[in-house]
Amino acid sequence: MSRLPFRLLGFLAVLVMACWRVTLRFRVEGDPRPSLRSAGRRYVYAILHAQQLSFIMLSDDVPILAMVSSSKDGEWLVSLCRARRIVPVRGSTGMHGADKGGRAALARLADGVNAGLPALLAVDGPRGPRNGVHRGIVDLARETDACIVVAGVFAASRFILEHTWDRTQLPRPFSTLIGRFRPPIDPRDFADPASLRARVAADLLALEQEFDPGEARHAGRISPRALARSKATVGASPRAT
Repeated sequence: MSRLPFRLLGFLAVLVMACWRVTLRFRVEGDPRPSLRSAGRRYVYAILHAQQLSFIMLSDDVPILAMVSSSKDGEWLVSLCRARRIVPVRGSTGMHGADKGGRAALARLADGVNAGLPALLAVDGPRGPRNGVHRGIVDLARETDACIVVAGVFAASRFILEHTWDRTQLPRPFSTLIGRFRPPIDPRDFADPASLRARVAADLLALEQEFDPGEARHAGRISPRALARSKATVGASPRAT
């Protein structure tokens, strides 16, 4: 199927977002980025997939690189990113762990981070489990010696798309978006990727539990497609006798 409908959707989404964003108020609390910049440390953001649209609206750190799914429905998100001076880098992991440009995208992100640009990854996307952390953020931080900034965007008044696997959040017009952070995670403090990955996951969950405990209850939720694959795998397993 042609990507044109998704590009048209992206164009319309940009117009809607521009009007929508004018109605919003923005606030940032506990911001560690000035200290990181003063120390000359690179950094990369780890956020939840559910909050990526809110992050795009809030983002005050431009230009910034962001990994965007290589699927056709990622086209509309590309347009939103570009409208906010967020540079989209296309790539994702496909079915059954197959690479769909994800490793090449990480290499491009690493080049940008090494050149001094921040980078953004929705670490539990594109299919979950919600609040899980895929390996990309850890690989990127270790390769570039960048601190990981676990960030969240919260709004008291919002829409929640309850039927999506990540429970996508959209701020209501005239609401306030608040950016909040955990202390930066320095990859130098971790002996192996697994422990670093576990720390990022723990901090993501802790941030949401502190500021949005109702949504934190949905940690571990996965997409219907991933659930179907899981059931198929179980069904295909030989029975114990």
